[in-house]
Amino acid sequence: MMNIMTYRGYTASMEFDPEDKIIVGRVRDIEDIITFHAESVGEFESIFHSTIDDYVTACEQLGSVPEKPASGRLMLRIAPTVHAAALKAAARSGSSLNKWAEHVLNAASRSGRKIQTLP
Repeated sequence: MMNIMTYRGYTASMEFDPEDKIIVGRVRDIEDIITFHAESVGEFESIFHSTIDDYVTACEQLGSVPEKPASGRLMLRIAPTVHAAALKAAARSGSSLNKWAEHVLNAASRSGRKIQTLP
């Protein structure tokens, strides 16, 4: 079981380093690499909060948007005909619409092909 802590939508993993006798933290589920350490759980929480606050502030000062972890929830508004076709395709594949859509989106995002978009 991994120990985690959450703050402002960010999650940090907690791993004890027995050699240095510290708790090492890493912010998960974003591409930016954010790590920190502490000597106690209380200190870990305080430093984690400060680290996230500093990350958000630094991004704003640089004129960029801080990366946010995805929640795993996606709401789409699509044409009823597309919705119906997707329901049928999911049924043919023997999976739920959510699992089918996850598979299709995952394949499209990893294909490396440019997806044609509407103007």
